[in-house]
Amino acid sequence: MKVRFGPAGNPESFYQEGHKSSLDMPDWLREKGLNAYEYQCGRGVKIGEEMAVKLGQKARENGIFLSIHGPYYINLATLEIEGQEKSMNYLLDSVRAAQWMGAEVVVFHPGSGKGIRSEAIERAKILLKKVIATINEQGIKGIYLAPETMGKKSLLGSLDEILDFCAIDEMIIPCIDFGHLHAINGGALNSVLDFSGVLDRIEEKLGSRGIGRLHMHFSPIEFTAAGEKRHRKTSENSFGPDFSFLAPLLLERAIEFTLICESDGVQAEDALVYKKIYTDLQKADDIR
Repeated sequence: MKVRFGPAGNPESFYQEGHKSSLDMPDWLREKGLNAYEYQCGRGVKIGEEMAVKLGQKARENGIFLSIHGPYYINLATLEIEGQEKSMNYLLDSVRAAQWMGAEVVVFHPGSGKGIRSEAIERAKILLKKVIATINEQGIKGIYLAPETMGKKSLLGSLDEILDFCAIDEMIIPCIDFGHLHAINGGALNSVLDFSGVLDRIEEKLGSRGIGRLHMHFSPIEFTAAGEKRHRKTSENSFGPDFSFLAPLLLERAIEFTLICESDGVQAEDALVYKKIYTDLQKADDIR
């Protein structure tokens, strides 16, 4: 069973230690005891093929599982034809970069929920099908598209909406951002039972493929009535959700997962916090 922990992008400590290039990240992560890395293309896919190939090689040498986060301005629900073409290209550019570096998962935000929400969802589904068709036509294999659960009510990306997107094709898997789910539901993930309900819903909708290889984001989050405000740190104890409620479920259900931490500036350090919670439970379970 593969279990992976790592950061979204490069934490502040990486630069404070004198590193400048993301090519140093795989070595750095292995030395820290982490084995996953989500390369950030939130402001555009600017990585070239040569660097992507080098990053992928270094990741393989160091046992680092790679994923990519696509541009934040992807909006599959837009009404504008030009906007639809741009969003398709942003997502396809992310897939090509993933192919170059050997990343298996491309995470993306589905888009805006403005207007009649059901119509926005249908537009997003139509565009997503076009993206999948293009990927198949180009012969690209082994890459999963992962729409992310969102933390703001104005955006598409409730748990059920994401699972509906995933039902379109087996190439689509959910990116479950537990911080976002916590925020959008007013701080709703406060017990093992709460987290169990999320996992149960994923399995109910998608079966074993939804829960079999779970790609997740996890970090403390500050929120308002509108949802997510900003990501926080585990050292700030007043912010949830608490990974100690989810960890025993992952262990009990023998779930293969990748946890990408998005804590503010300390995403590698907090990934290690989450790893320790999980491994401590694992050791205790082995003793029993």
